Amino acid sequence: MMKTAIVTGVAGFIGSSLAERLLKNKFRVIGIDSFTKYYPKKIKQNNIKLLRKNRNFSLITNDILNTDLKQIFNKSNFLFHLAAQPGVRASWGKDFGDYSRNNIQVTQRLLEYAKNSKTLKKIVLASSSSVYGIQNGKMKESSTNTEPVSPYGVSKLAVEHLAKAYVKNFDLPIVMLRYFTVYGPKQRPDMAFMKFIMRSLRNKPITVYGDGNQKRSFTYIDDIVDGTISSTEISKNGEIINLGGGQINSIKKNIGILEDLLGQEIKIIHKDFPEGDVNRTEADMTKAKKLIGFKPKISLKEGLELQYEFVKENKKLYNFNFHY
Repeated sequence: MMKTAIVTGVAGFIGSSLAERLLKNKFRVIGIDSFTKYYPKKIKQNNIKLLRKNRNFSLITNDILNTDLKQIFNKSNFLFHLAAQPGVRASWGKDFGDYSRNNIQVTQRLLEYAKNSKTLKKIVLASSSSVYGIQNGKMKESSTNTEPVSPYGVSKLAVEHLAKAYVKNFDLPIVMLRYFTVYGPKQRPDMAFMKFIMRSLRNKPITVYGDGNQKRSFTYIDDIVDGTISSTEISKNGEIINLGGGQINSIKKNIGILEDLLGQEIKIIHKDFPEGDVNRTEADMTKAKKLIGFKPKISLKEGLELQYEFVKENKKLYNFNFHY
């Protein structure tokens, strides 16, 4: 019998990539996405172009908080909750209400549906490395303090605490995944690599915050999808797992890789380091390797080349300046 998965945020970068893989794996996918205005709707529509052609895919475009989802929860086996209000810099100021609503309240509503479902086998919640805040070494799930330094990070940590409460009180089969700087084709247009490529293809200078020496565990989208699906095999409820790339690189080094791909020097404008950002995120992958055999396959150079080719092929779609 065909398994059914709910994927929230299905028109987004990770959600659409996950849904494509699930369909290939012979799942029936119910996608939910309200097409919020964080970035152009045409990009999200392009993300799900292939999904719409598959007869095992259906799409709900209503706001989760204003929709009765009881029926679909009573016929689904998996929930992949990827919908969220993204962005560290945008989470300051008057827009924080969107983060509270779309990250915390939406998750609580979904968990309420989940606790009454008779068919759900696993709930996978997307969290973020932003919950760790400023740390010096590798970030480990069990021993590194969670001290977020942005409202976005606070909202994601609140989601984790909310999930833990539902595990403790209702024994919900939840696993939480802390994603580390995901990149690749269809990456959000507000993220560094996408902005760098978009502007470089138009011979425009790129903006680098700080000196460019900040480092990240960059993680290719296919590796994230692999880890996300594999996490459904974890038996213990309430587990938290890092999903990060196998190596850390600086922004400066990545710009060098892009210059090689472009065959030209990239002009850089430096700006002050923004509030809420951190100099380093490095994932300790011991737990992910032990529990789900997670091992990133795509090197940064290979992944950036794939993302570059994608943007080049879709240049008209990404021909705009993002406001963050």
